[in-house]
Amino acid sequence: MRKRVAFAVGLAALVFLLVQLGALALVPTFYDAGYQTVEDPTDPTNSLAYLAAILVATGVMLAAFKYDFDWAVRALVVVTSGMLSWYVFSVFLPGAVAVAAAAGVSGALLAYPEWYVIDAAGVLMGAGAAALFGISFGLLPAVVLLVALAVYDAVSVYGTKHMLDLAEGVMDLRIPVVLVIPTTLSYSLLDDDFSGANDVHEDGDGGDAGANADGGRGAGADIDEDLTDDGDVRDAFFIGLGDAVMPTVMVASGAFFLPRSLAPSLGVSFLPALTLPALTAMIGTFAGLFALLWLVLKGRAHAGLPLLNGGTIGGYLVGALLSGVPLLTALGL
Repeated sequence: MRKRVAFAVGLAALVFLLVQLGALALVPTFYDAGYQTVEDPTDPTNSLAYLAAILVATGVMLAAFKYDFDWAVRALVVVTSGMLSWYVFSVFLPGAVAVAAAAGVSGALLAYPEWYVIDAAGVLMGAGAAALFGISFGLLPAVVLLVALAVYDAVSVYGTKHMLDLAEGVMDLRIPVVLVIPTTLSYSLLDDDFSGANDVHEDGDGGDAGANADGGRGAGADIDEDLTDDGDVRDAFFIGLGDAVMPTVMVASGAFFLPRSLAPSLGVSFLPALTLPALTAMIGTFAGLFALLWLVLKGRAHAGLPLLNGGTIGGYLVGALLSGVPLLTALGL
């Protein structure tokens, strides 16, 4: 049991690490390629606009599940995975090769959505999305975005619980909206029929918002569930891709927007964007992740972003202050 738990925790940490390292590697190349998505990255209203877009997207997805348009959600996510993969591939590969590689990612998700295919696509999507947001959201907008999303995540899990409905909808679509973390290499997502996934609301307190891989409950887009079930270890658990992406936005933003005169590069050859504040933000993310996993391993489900985003922001500010950056400057004020 301990080996399986250790394997799952290690795999979750590896996936988060790959997303963060990938985003840091992409930040300078994305900026040089002109991929910044807003005119004024220092405008905090960008964060509010993005939060509004999330609310609209959530409503549309819930409506799609209600009226049996699941296929449209799956098609949209698969196409989006191809687009984000193209952003990543386009800065390293020739044009036609990048298009073919991105199409291959989408094709693999359609043809063989096994857990490692989904996780690989999730890492590509996560790194690309975090780098795009990182160069597009300045320091203050990034902090505002992470705080707002942490509050929204908590409300949607513990308050309105509408994330539970979204959880039931995305479970059997087998798309990289969630990262699949098996506790054993023998686990197959393709063989899991998720029987009983609609029982997500039947636990009485509404708090079990994650997923077990043996068919007990549904999986949330950014919600985490305990690994244990009747004294045994579940075959897999699920972490929302957004749980990996959103903290990484702060890592990337801190690496990109803090002046090099205040926070110089640490001199890592393959990660020129890595600075002390970015590094401590990463450490803060993992502190939040391990705290989250410790809680869910005790049998309690939790929204992920309050701990993850809180750890990332705290770690970033510690690193900025250690670098001699004034607090207001670190906050983009």
